[in-house]
Amino acid sequence: MGNDIVDTPESWEVVASRTPFEGAKTAVKSDQVRMPDSSVVRRDYQVHPGSVCVLALDEEQRVLVLKQFRHPVRHRLWELPAGLLDVPGENPLHAAQRELYEEAHAKAGVWRVLADFFTSPGGSDEAVRIFLARDLAEAEGERYEVSEEEADMEIARVPLADLVRGVLAGELHNPGLVTGVLALAAALASEGGIEALRPALAPWPARPYEA
Repeated sequence: MGNDIVDTPESWEVVASRTPFEGAKTAVKSDQVRMPDSSVVRRDYQVHPGSVCVLALDEEQRVLVLKQFRHPVRHRLWELPAGLLDVPGENPLHAAQRELYEEAHAKAGVWRVLADFFTSPGGSDEAVRIFLARDLAEAEGERYEVSEEEADMEIARVPLADLVRGVLAGELHNPGLVTGVLALAAALASEGGIEALRPALAPWPARPYEA
């Protein structure tokens, strides 16, 4: 297998496209796409600016997590600090540092890229980059004033091993947390360890940016 198992970019002809819904942050597009057999089919999907998540790991191998209500799934989920890329072309590291400050009033001295993924590639173009943040400290200044669902968040530091158990037991469901926790566990068990992870400013073809 080796290097053959790599996702590759590809684009099929879009015969027509419309945007039946446009919200504050996301939209819905409806494309008429030509298939390899020359037929044309409709594909509806969410257009999304992209997101960043932060797996903040302290010296005791605990992960900083937040519990937040999510209306679409009618659950209160344990999650990693996360947020949207507010500006097209925004540096994802800067966005991650902002989210860690705003949601957890924390900062980190060491950053790496942990994993990149598409949240739901059959129905959305959302791309997510998860960062590993270490050398944690409390942020300076006053806490960021939160609102809406964030105003009711719980914050905790949970041992990584407990989160891995929770994922495998089907008790934790947020995709950023699931992906990040399992990716970190795999990185720690790998030959190169977390020092072999990509640098914080590694290229991100799904959401290109200027470092």
